[in-house]
Amino acid sequence: MTAFALAIGVGSKNSNGDWLEVFYQQPLLHPADDLIAAAKSALDYQGGNEALEVDGGELLAFAEAIEATYPEQAALARACTESEKPVVVTVLASDEQASSTPEVYLKLHLLSHRLVKPHGINLTGIFGLLPNVAWTNKGAIDLADLPQAQLQARLQGELLSVNSVDKFPRMTDYVVPTGVRIAHTARVRLGAYIGEGTTVMHEGFVNFNAGTLGTSMVEGRISAGVMVGDGSDLGGGCSTMGTLSGGGNIIISVGEKCLLGANAGVGIPLGDRCTVEAGLYITAGTKVQVLDDHREVVETVKARDLAGKSDLLFRRDSTTGAVQCVTNKTAIELNNELHANN
Repeated sequence: MTAFALAIGVGSKNSNGDWLEVFYQQPLLHPADDLIAAAKSALDYQGGNEALEVDGGELLAFAEAIEATYPEQAALARACTESEKPVVVTVLASDEQASSTPEVYLKLHLLSHRLVKPHGINLTGIFGLLPNVAWTNKGAIDLADLPQAQLQARLQGELLSVNSVDKFPRMTDYVVPTGVRIAHTARVRLGAYIGEGTTVMHEGFVNFNAGTLGTSMVEGRISAGVMVGDGSDLGGGCSTMGTLSGGGNIIISVGEKCLLGANAGVGIPLGDRCTVEAGLYITAGTKVQVLDDHREVVETVKARDLAGKSDLLFRRDSTTGAVQCVTNKTAIELNNELHANN
């Protein structure tokens, strides 16, 4: 049976020999059976999910075994024989919970290479396998090794710049998807899925296992687990509630052709063609007045009752402060639809 994923990676380790990170240039989803067979013969792959640290001889044997049918992977294997950094071939027989740092990095690469979509891969337990790392202009450095590295750089007349201290690196140091603009690359984490045509402006942020499915303008925050549909815009300072921070098990999403105004926020899934006015944050428990065609209140519901429904405009009454919902459909039709789902 075809495996789930395979990739040749070049990584970094700390002074104790523990993996800090891995770069996979050409990850493969569902590699062919003959590739897996070559890994077994040339790399002593025993089956299951395994990260195999390999030397130049093993890489050369692997390259020769696959050269006729997979020339790009063979060329990568040959190039890695000259690596001064440790090289790993990671094979995932199935999409089980990861058990090593190289496995986690392969899964994050699959997302940012657009080979799988958010929520389409098992990321259970990844935080415990991702070390907190100093991301510097010289690459990843273990925090325990950082003081010595800083001193060594100074002694050589150089400056070691620490750009961030985090479990996740910025995506663009590993993957730059086609057809995107990212104004501030530090604000997009590896494991983000950035759809072709998306622009992430300076204040935009995209977490791992989250992103956009098409052409979008992102000037707000896309939290972990949140997907934004094609043609939707997130205004400056707006926010989406992620599954890691207050959203519980509810998967927050934004449909197609939606608009979140500046400093707005959503804690419910939005359907297509929805608008949340600037400055309005909607959580699942927010009381919402549903208005009819004459702007009269038909019913008051919780925002969770409107989750996933399309063609809605959420606004706040400037006089009373009440949160209101106006719809392209009549409020009576919407009201009947709500009660039909009870």
